[in-house]
Amino acid sequence: MEFRAQFKSVIQWEDPHSNELFIKVTGSRDEIKNASKLIVQPGQGCIVTYEGKIEASINEEGVYDLKTSNKPFVTSIKNFLSLKDRSEHILEIWFYRKADILNMRWGTRTPIAYSDPVYTFPILLSAFGNYSIRITKPEWFFKNVIAGQELYCHHDLKEVFISRISQPITDYLANAKFSYVDIDSNLNHIASEAKEKTKQIFDELGFEILDFRIEGTRFDQETLDRIAKISDVQAEVKAAQIAGINYTEHQQLQAMRDAANNQAGGSGIVMGTNVGMMASGMVNHTNNSSSASKSHIEKLKELKELFEMELINEEEYAEKKKAILDSM
Repeated sequence: MEFRAQFKSVIQWEDPHSNELFIKVTGSRDEIKNASKLIVQPGQGCIVTYEGKIEASINEEGVYDLKTSNKPFVTSIKNFLSLKDRSEHILEIWFYRKADILNMRWGTRTPIAYSDPVYTFPILLSAFGNYSIRITKPEWFFKNVIAGQELYCHHDLKEVFISRISQPITDYLANAKFSYVDIDSNLNHIASEAKEKTKQIFDELGFEILDFRIEGTRFDQETLDRIAKISDVQAEVKAAQIAGINYTEHQQLQAMRDAANNQAGGSGIVMGTNVGMMASGMVNHTNNSSSASKSHIEKLKELKELFEMELINEEEYAEKKKAILDSM
């Protein structure tokens, strides 16, 4: 890291990048000895080390005169500046970010496995989002995490947190056992619980968690395939109810129609005709048992729905429609 000449008269964090959290601003003892002012900008703090130990820190913004000020923090620096030129003792200064650290990204590194309480099959769920934090114990973090690094950035902090917060979030989601259909409607509740579960972890690392959000979730493909199959069956059951037949009859009709469509030539025509006759017979049978309680309009609506679901063909639809209209 290179330092410009103005460090000879002023020590400050020049052009701080939003990604930087801690940065060493001194390159040699001479730079500190020749400096006259220390400038701490709003949202910044400063830590001074001597012989590898934290000797002083400042949490208030301002301009500090290193030659005349009698503030304890600056007095410590003045005492160190009196070291002989060839002394091996080293004085170093780090600045750190006091301002809130916003929109830190998080995500489950591996899918969370649990059994869906409604569908009773295994689910693999992934979640992702962001959080905001503020440093509360800079000296502790500097001593236990920074450990002398000249530059420490957001991505370094992210790795520390993600490695620690994933497990409590995973445990919570696994134990809460939200059904597939309930996840999206409970994202705010899940985020609130996850914030509480990780609060202690952030505190132990010297940070306060200000906000925790879940932006989205993902399910594994096998879960999506299972849900799709269940949805198809539920749709077929509903279709059968609308058609006035039970689900078994609906399956029989569909199986016969699929078989007919898979046949070729004359046999396909014959089977298709037989299917049409059997489907017509089933519909007739069902209509005979329930027509007494249904109006002609209801019959026409159900007939149209049967046609739209391809349970009867166009010819059968026209024939049955004509029969209903003729009976009116």
